[in-house]
Amino acid sequence: MPRAANIHNRQPLEDVPAYRIVDAARIARLSPSTLRLWASGEGGRSSLFQPASKAPLLLSFSNLVEAFVLASMRRVHRVSMQRVRKAVRFVGRELGYERPLIHARFKTDGVSLFVQHADRLLDVSAKGQALLREVLDTSLARIDWERDLAVRLYPSVRDGDLARQPKTIVVDPRVGFGHPVIAGTGIETRIVAERYRAGEPSLLLAKDYGVDVDKIEDAIRCEMREAA
Repeated sequence: MPRAANIHNRQPLEDVPAYRIVDAARIARLSPSTLRLWASGEGGRSSLFQPASKAPLLLSFSNLVEAFVLASMRRVHRVSMQRVRKAVRFVGRELGYERPLIHARFKTDGVSLFVQHADRLLDVSAKGQALLREVLDTSLARIDWERDLAVRLYPSVRDGDLARQPKTIVVDPRVGFGHPVIAGTGIETRIVAERYRAGEPSLLLAKDYGVDVDKIEDAIRCEMREAA
């Protein structure tokens, strides 16, 4: 579970080590073993991003955004994640950012650079390039940006087309200590899921919290689903 930031820690909340691998993996819809490999670079492989803390291995909100965007690229057939790592570094150099995936310019200039050079950097066909732009545009649309940086993430909680999913669940490091909450409220999804596991039906929970039942069901999915 996310840990509360130390009040004496002057790190931006987005960079505070707050998420265990298992919790971040659930939000990003990855297996914990895959996310651990991406963050730590085990087995002689280079990491795809630098975790906020290596010992113990903990991720920040910014790491969570990086993992979410990287996970979307796996939908493109035969894209090598190690090639993606090199492509991210290339885009970062072009944009002037060490971590381009958490900057708003990646949504515009960065995606264009990715797709423009995908044949060389990723060995992706023309069809794959079109899909790459689609999945990147869709995933980046689920991020809110302020002052050029990612500040809120609306994770995928339902199966099916991501572009059609409502933004019912949000992860914001300034709300609920970074736990996923029902958007527009401070209701943590983990609390909703705990009550559901204890036998309380969705309709009763919706009445108690004063929200639509579909939001309660999405909160439950957020905590109980398996990685895609």
